[in-house]
Amino acid sequence: MFSTLDPTTALVVIDLQTGITAMALTHPTEDVVTRSAALAAAFRKHGLPVVLVNVAGSPPGRTDAASGAPRTFPEGWTELVPELDRRPEDLVVTKHARSAFAGTGLADRLRALGVTQVVVTGISTSGGVESTARSAHEDGFHVSLPIDAMTDRTPEAHAYSVQNIFPRIAETGTTEELLALVENSRG
Repeated sequence: MFSTLDPTTALVVIDLQTGITAMALTHPTEDVVTRSAALAAAFRKHGLPVVLVNVAGSPPGRTDAASGAPRTFPEGWTELVPELDRRPEDLVVTKHARSAFAGTGLADRLRALGVTQVVVTGISTSGGVESTARSAHEDGFHVSLPIDAMTDRTPEAHAYSVQNIFPRIAETGTTEELLALVENSRG
């Protein structure tokens, strides 16, 4: 359960883009998108920063799974889903790693806005969401994770992050709890 929101908390939405939301995932993608969009609307309503992140590649390092190999994507693959209702004031980050903080300058941009806490949603729980949450935690941000606003390729990967990693780096709860906290703390 979430305890509080700092005065300047940012929402960071990970990889809700057409190429990724079209994949077969553990939880219904529509639910993840709907919950993330509701959070984005609430954050905007209260003048809190919204960061929309897409991924357009991977780091160049070799791995056994060859995830560092250069990739080309079909046209439109990196486009953010329209349900997020991108606004001119939103920060948009294109990453080439799992974490939205890796090589993007996001931490400095958020600090310049006075942000001390981040809420992270998106796809995938054990990839982009976890990596971004870990980086944020290690960079000194308070981290909140609405676990019903994320999904993964397998139930096991999702559950491992939620049960074993997240409690050590963040507060967790539901989107409904977080929306109530945004409204009550900004009301």
